[in-house]
Amino acid sequence: MKKIWNMAREFGKEEDAVGVVELILILVVLIALVALFKTQLTSLVKSILSKITTQSNAI
Repeated sequence: MKKIWNMAREFGKEEDAVGVVELILILVVLIALVALFKTQLTSLVKSILSKITTQSNAI
């Protein structure tokens, strides 16, 4: 039982979990931004791809 308690203390002292939580929060924010600006992003990508296509045909 003492071994489990010591393992729990060591796990509490580690800061690796904080990095995981930060990464998850950043991903949630990025996904929310993509969901909010989906139409603007798709129109931007379509315009960029159409410009690439027209300019590559000119070469």
